[in-house]
This record gives sequence, C-alpha cells and structure tokens, in this order.
Amino acid sequence: MSDQHHYAAVNSVIEAYLLGLYHADSKILSDVFHPDARYVNTHDGEYMNHSMQEYFTIIDQRTSPASVGESRAENILSIDLGGSRMAFAKLTMTMFGREYLDFLTLTYDHLGWRIMSKVFTYIPKQQEQ
Repeated sequence: MSDQHHYAAVNSVIEAYLLGLYHADSKILSDVFHPDARYVNTHDGEYMNHSMQEYFTIIDQRTSPASVGESRAENILSIDLGGSRMAFAKLTMTMFGREYLDFLTLTYDHLGWRIMSKVFTYIPKQQEQ
C-alpha cells in the first residue's frame, strides 16, 4: 500500500471518529479504536485514563451534539505517517461550549488502521459579546 493509500485510510478513520463523537455512537467508535486503546484527558484537574470499555460507557451515557442540533465544527490539523504501520493526527473540534484539541496515535495491524490512543485537552469556548 502506498503512502497515499495509507494517508487516505487514516483520514477515513478520523472522519468516522468525528462522526461517532458527533452522534455519541459507541458502535461507530468501536470500529475506529483498537481494542487495547487508551482514552486520556489531560485537562488541568480532570485527568482521566480509561480503557475502551470505560470510554464507551461514558459515550453511551452522553447527550450527542447531533441530538441537540449543534453544528459540526472540527478541523484535522495534521496527519503524519510514521512508515506503513504508525500515524499521528492532530485535530480540533467544538462541542458543548468547549474547544477540544485531540492527539490521536494510530496503528496498522490485522484490524487495519485503528486509533491506539486519544490524548486530549480542552478550553471553554469564549462567549460571544
């Protein structure tokens, strides 16, 4: 597989990830996260480090941005390939009044491209004056 194909495959995983977050859909997210992946929140005072099972429980209890009519606001800032089996993506999104910054590490194995770790933080979105 060429770098161009790897890049496109990683981009597809990220697009599905963003869709899964927008709809708070753990089924979509389970298709893009590796079963051994970790979910880490680094926001000051709110550190979390969860397994996928723990993370999907949180997702299943969450109100989705789609269900309350929020517009999708996200941006893939970069995707870097580390050969044919490793990638890193940096992205931003706005949900529920917060600006999120996600660092995703992806790996390629018998499952295809999957997110192996999600490390993120957020800041409250500035209120419009």
